Amino acid sequence: VQLQASGGGLVQAGGSLRLSCAASGTTFAYYAVGWFRQAPGKERTFVGAISWSGTYTFYADSVKDRFTVSRDNAKKTVYLQMSRLKPEDTAIYYCALRSARYGEAKAGADDYRYWGQGTQVTVSS
Repeated sequence: VQLQASGGGLVQAGGSLRLSCAASGTTFAYYAVGWFRQAPGKERTFVGAISWSGTYTFYADSVKDRFTVSRDNAKKTVYLQMSRLKPEDTAIYYCALRSARYGEAKAGADDYRYWGQGTQVTVSS
């Protein structure tokens, strides 16, 4: 299983970015996907997650109402739409795939088996 995250970059505060996470080597539609981020010198934290069907999403309080996770199972891709970005959103963003078929979307990093390489998001003030 391989996950390829992309779409990061430099954006001004208040701006938007859309990250993508493309999967290969698995029947993607069966598995929940999570997004996490890690800022310099800090631990990796949960951002948002989506169920295998795409019908259920949930978010960290810090990004709720600003970020949206969606998926296109036909394209084996999950998206993280980020709006009203803040400097504190600066981090490397990772997508991760659970290995439990039809498993619930989770907030814990330990619940995810496969990880992408990360994409840098930098928000300038």
